[in-house]
Amino acid sequence: MQRPGKGRTPRRPALKKPSSVEKDPVGVYCRIRPLGAEDEECCVEMISNSTIQLHAPDGLKANRNGEYKETQYSFKKVFGINTSQIELFEDVAKPLVEDLIHCKNGLLFTYGVTGSGKTFTMTGSPGEGGLLPRSLDMIFNSIGPFQAKRFVFKPDEKNGMEIQSQVDALLERQKKDSQQSVPKTPSSRHKADPEFADMISSEEACKSESVDEDCCYSVFVSYIEVYNNYIYDLLEDAPFDPIRPKPPQSKILREDQNHNMYVAGCTEVEVKSTEEAFEVFWKGQKKRRIANTQLNRESSRSHSVFTLKLAQAPLDADGDHILQDKNQVNVSQLCLVDLAGSERTSRTRAEGSRLREAGNINQSLMTLRTCMEVLRENQMCGTSKMVPYRDSKVTHLFKNYFDGEGKVRMIVCVNPKADDYDETMLVMRFAEMTQEVEIARPVDRPICGLAAGRRHRNQAFRDELSRRLEERGGPINADDPGLLSQLIESLPALPPCELVDPADDQMLPRLIEALERRQRIRQLLTEQFSKTATTLKSMIHQFDSQLNSKDTFLHDQRSKLSEKDKVILNQKAELERLEKKSKTLEYKVDILQKTTDMYEHDKRSLQNELETREQRLQRELSERRRMEQRMQGVVTDTKLKWEKECERRVNAKQLEMQNKLWVKDEKLKQLKAIVTESSSSGGFSVERPEKPERPSRERDRSMARKRSASPSPLPGNVFKTRGGGQSVQFTDIETLRQDCPTASSRKRRSGSGEGPANIDDIENRAPVTSTSTIHGYQKRRKP
Repeated sequence: MQRPGKGRTPRRPALKKPSSVEKDPVGVYCRIRPLGAEDEECCVEMISNSTIQLHAPDGLKANRNGEYKETQYSFKKVFGINTSQIELFEDVAKPLVEDLIHCKNGLLFTYGVTGSGKTFTMTGSPGEGGLLPRSLDMIFNSIGPFQAKRFVFKPDEKNGMEIQSQVDALLERQKKDSQQSVPKTPSSRHKADPEFADMISSEEACKSESVDEDCCYSVFVSYIEVYNNYIYDLLEDAPFDPIRPKPPQSKILREDQNHNMYVAGCTEVEVKSTEEAFEVFWKGQKKRRIANTQLNRESSRSHSVFTLKLAQAPLDADGDHILQDKNQVNVSQLCLVDLAGSERTSRTRAEGSRLREAGNINQSLMTLRTCMEVLRENQMCGTSKMVPYRDSKVTHLFKNYFDGEGKVRMIVCVNPKADDYDETMLVMRFAEMTQEVEIARPVDRPICGLAAGRRHRNQAFRDELSRRLEERGGPINADDPGLLSQLIESLPALPPCELVDPADDQMLPRLIEALERRQRIRQLLTEQFSKTATTLKSMIHQFDSQLNSKDTFLHDQRSKLSEKDKVILNQKAELERLEKKSKTLEYKVDILQKTTDMYEHDKRSLQNELETREQRLQRELSERRRMEQRMQGVVTDTKLKWEKECERRVNAKQLEMQNKLWVKDEKLKQLKAIVTESSSSGGFSVERPEKPERPSRERDRSMARKRSASPSPLPGNVFKTRGGGQSVQFTDIETLRQDCPTASSRKRRSGSGEGPANIDDIENRAPVTSTSTIHGYQKRRKP
């Protein structure tokens, strides 16, 4: 075989092929307890005898669609609030007790939140016995006449069972009786504990009809608890020290030679009646740890495991004694487990040791869920993941059951009140997942090779022998001490004789003759008895052959019937699987339909939004076109206005320039006039020039009329403001200022006497000053 190289990736393991071992799913049942008060809100509804529905309570936050989600869960059977204890026992625990009698193991445990009725379902109350007392009662009702004497079966402290002879068992019983300091009286031995008085009525007593009468049976019980992930023996008789009391010692788990897990050093008590078993159970129940919490007045703080172990061995060929062969001893056990309830510390308000207990309880239950999930994944996906049994003592102890050493059944207890809705949802999911885990069906134990009906034949032989002897001389009992005397009396009587001399020839021959006659009669009786016994044995053998042929026929018919039952069960399982698959597909179709409706609604909404946006876009485009047209009109109007304004400004500038020229001409004329006056005063005569005509204002008046007819914009730049208005910046401002004319004439007169004036005097006389501002620049001119 070639080894793969270092750099190669190892090949993934192939999927496991379905094995030929027949498997059964874990039987999960649901029991709903009644509400504490009639006005309490209920969140659990029983739809059918196999389906329940959970409603979200009022005030709980809705899901993302705004709807309250209602979920349905299916079980093998659902028991409502009116279900009695006997109905629950008939459907759930009775088949496990039947399997226990037929050498098959079983595991039954209750699961649920705290205060959901697990302990009541398992233990019950006076008048309403739970699964545990009814299982004990059914066992002893079935095997009562066939029980072995005490100490015939003896545990070997290695999860095995030894068988002792009658003598050794008698010595053990005598030793046990001598060790008891206070012997029990018969009245106290059969007196039941008051806590369990009248727990099961005689009308509700159950019995198995298929008990093997050719075996002897013994029942052993043990009671342990798993507290804070430690195992404690509740039946251990620890010495009590009032000065320094010692805490109980925890036990450890071991594996026997058959790879089955057991509690090493656990006390196993042999019980012979239901009352005695009750006493043992109540002895351990008093030691179990319970406490008062906010949610439960008597809350179990540990997981309890009550184990019923049934040892049976076949009788010998004569049907008188048990076979002294350890290999022929079959031991089966039924574990009744009361799991502590899961709880939230926010609701129980636990502190200190209670908080630690709650944490360990929740951790062990979480490990149980994890083991179930890994088992389901390994079975459905064909993987080989390691199941974490060792993470918790509970799962480690019951590892063999999940590996195929017996049937497993779970009762999910539900409290329908609205306060437990969240915890109940988690329990339902775990139960739904557990139903998908399949466990290998236990194999039938080998049948003893001896002929069946040995006990019955031995009893029939004894009855026939007693009848024959009764016909001969009255009722005969093999254990009767008068048997020998009656047999002697049936022989011929001895003749009256009295020996005087040892040499008496008359008396001795007569005595010898009588004894010989009695000897012949005794031989005849012996021969007749032998013939009768031979005839009876031949008849018994003939009956045995007929019975064996009938047993063979019945076995064949039963095998055929079992095959038919298997086919029916397989078909039922397939039908249930298809129904479950159909429900799952219907649920998925509903979800897909809702999703499709949501997508259609979103699609319509998006289409409407798209159409709205397209309409808005069209409106915006039309508005933009209108705005462009409007702006073109505004631009055209503005252009015309500015053209007019430019023309007006040019005309105004021309008029201003003409005015300036006129002013300069006037100044020159005045200067010439002054010069002329000065020359005339000096003897010169100068002709006075004609006064130039001032530019006409007709043009200005016509332009003013035009501006009044069609108002032009202000002489300046127009800008738009941020608020939507307009502002004007003036570019042309004219200010005309004229001084008083009398001052110039006065100066002129004064100047006439003084001679010609200079240029500064002329400028001072100028009455007109012009100031113009163009494009933000001011320029002041003096004439």
